[in-house]
Amino acid sequence: MTVYAYAEATSCVQGGALRFHLARASRAPLHGSVLLEDVSADRAVSEEEFDGPLWTFDVPADLPSSLYRAVFTADEDASEVYFVVRAARPRSPILLSIPFPTWQAYNRAGIPGESVYWTEQATRASRVAFDRPGGGPPPERWEEGMLRWLGPAGYEVDYCSGLDLHDGAALLSGYRLLVVNGHDEYWTAGMRDNVEEFVRRGGNLAVFSGNTCWWQFRLEDDGRTMVCYRDAVTDPMATVEPGLTTVEWSSAPVNRPENSLTGVSFRRGAGTWGPYMQLMHEESYTARFPEHWVFDGTGLGEGDKFGQGCIGYETDACDFVEVDGVPVATGRDGTPPSFVILATADLRHWHRYGQGGMATMGVFGLGAGTVFTASTVNWGNTLRDPAVDRITRNVLDRLSGPPAGWEVIGPAGSFRALTVCDSQLYGVGTDGSLYRRDVSGQNLRWHRIDSGGGVVAMATPREASTTRPIGLYGLTGDDRLVYRDPGPQAPWTVLGEAPSGGVGLALVDGDLWAATADGGLWRLPPETAEWTLVDGEAGAVALTAMNGRLYAVCSGDRVRTRLPVAAAAEWSDLCSAAGCTTLTAHAGRLIGAAADLPLRWRAPVPDHRAR
Repeated sequence: MTVYAYAEATSCVQGGALRFHLARASRAPLHGSVLLEDVSADRAVSEEEFDGPLWTFDVPADLPSSLYRAVFTADEDASEVYFVVRAARPRSPILLSIPFPTWQAYNRAGIPGESVYWTEQATRASRVAFDRPGGGPPPERWEEGMLRWLGPAGYEVDYCSGLDLHDGAALLSGYRLLVVNGHDEYWTAGMRDNVEEFVRRGGNLAVFSGNTCWWQFRLEDDGRTMVCYRDAVTDPMATVEPGLTTVEWSSAPVNRPENSLTGVSFRRGAGTWGPYMQLMHEESYTARFPEHWVFDGTGLGEGDKFGQGCIGYETDACDFVEVDGVPVATGRDGTPPSFVILATADLRHWHRYGQGGMATMGVFGLGAGTVFTASTVNWGNTLRDPAVDRITRNVLDRLSGPPAGWEVIGPAGSFRALTVCDSQLYGVGTDGSLYRRDVSGQNLRWHRIDSGGGVVAMATPREASTTRPIGLYGLTGDDRLVYRDPGPQAPWTVLGEAPSGGVGLALVDGDLWAATADGGLWRLPPETAEWTLVDGEAGAVALTAMNGRLYAVCSGDRVRTRLPVAAAAEWSDLCSAAGCTTLTAHAGRLIGAAADLPLRWRAPVPDHRAR
């Protein structure tokens, strides 16, 4: 006769205890064996016996944090229960969440009154209990591929249940990176609030999942009841606290698109269900920004396809437009303006099979942290693909390590001067032309707008300047100070002479600062036409300013900084220049370039600064 089992929690800590409840359909004695298996390591841990309706697992203090399965067998019948063992203290910078809420949502799908599925069935339940059998992974095992890959790939990670994130601020604080994997569709407000705050404070999030954070649910009865009405009309919370209504996160009255957490949403994604699910194995991603660090070591070029089958039966995407052959997020759907699209899959033909749309792999900054999203359910099950493997390693390595430095924002070019004006990035190329593009992390194309006027260094005053017009100031190769208004058709006007051999230019509080090839640092206040030598041994090869501070690329491929005082002052070493030979700054970032090196940016903080 069938034996039924469930655990009192979806996770327990090393050295703790977890109780299991057992029952049988008949009055036969409750006696049998329980086999404990480490799902991630694919190995048996122990085999014990149970006798009666309760069995307690005393978790050894040294049992590895992982996903486990307890298989209860009585006679010929068996019942399995999944649970996580959490680390008593962090042993890894990486924490991986198991989507128990989503597993529970699909438990007994289609049985009237026993599941929140199917979505539009009138007999679906609005409340389901965790205290019942079932609630394990689906037959497709969306999560298992990555769990089995991590250890052999050299990654030791700690595990938690998705429910642990609900009150998980303290849990998250011990980690550098949270990994969401597989199919993580159901999130509480507490889960989302804590994860978003974790990233804003400098943690990172890697979403190797699709259909992520699509539905909001609530926890009741001390966290043992899952509440999801899927309908604001029937959810009593809609008139009490509308933000907690159990509908899609992007729907009214919640109006909090998951894009602000993941950068993407199933709203713009695609799905192929039922007998058409196998079509996912025909689809691939197309690389759109191969110079980005996410693609390092893959060998992929722009337009190359990779990861056939990784797309999965459900995908997420952001709203985007094509600009000069480059995908650019519009932000109309709530996607953050910093979202950078790395790869796309056009799945609009899936409208015949469930939902047509796109998949957009990308990355963006959220506060002090970074979010990467693969935007697909089946990523972890295609890690045998070399590109998928390499991308996953790049993400795990970078986001679990110290804060990174320079980040590529465009393909290689040859520029000898850069500046930012009116949120546009201007560059004078080695061909003598003036180019322009938006300031963005996306790999946008440069557009030639005019002659560069012989300029070898540029600068622009920041807003609210009353001493000099807002525009492009330049030093020319024949030692002149010139100016032009921003825009496509404007003449260069000579303002006066410049120090001989200028290589860098900066503007601070109306003062022009020039760096020269002989190591000099010169100053020109707005009230005079005479340049003054401030420091004869600055040694700068590029110069810029931001927030009342000078930044220079100096010998040894280093960025150094000092205050703009009219006297010799010590330069403080800041970070690597990464080969950059021209420099500008905007909105808290240094932007650099060099001949035949990709355009890049970084925050002006020391290399490998600890959190």
